[in-house]
Amino acid sequence: MTPDQVVELAEAALLLVLTVVGPLLLTSLIVGSIIGLLQALTQIQETTLTFVPKLFAMGIVFLLTLPAMGQALSGFMAKISDLIITG
Repeated sequence: MTPDQVVELAEAALLLVLTVVGPLLLTSLIVGSIIGLLQALTQIQETTLTFVPKLFAMGIVFLLTLPAMGQALSGFMAKISDLIITG
């Protein structure tokens, strides 16, 4: 395996991580900010109030983006398999 292939594979792996985890992290950030703003406005400091809506929203986003995640992971695995076969 040449150094160029290693760099290309590392770049593809980082892009894969961003593709798979990005929507979940953005959802958590947006929902957490909205809940934090509501807590600041109402002065209700309850820890479960931030956890449950984030968990629910992330579950919905996970189910919606699951086909795209599977396709991205499948493509990456095919790329790695091709590299293993070619040596």
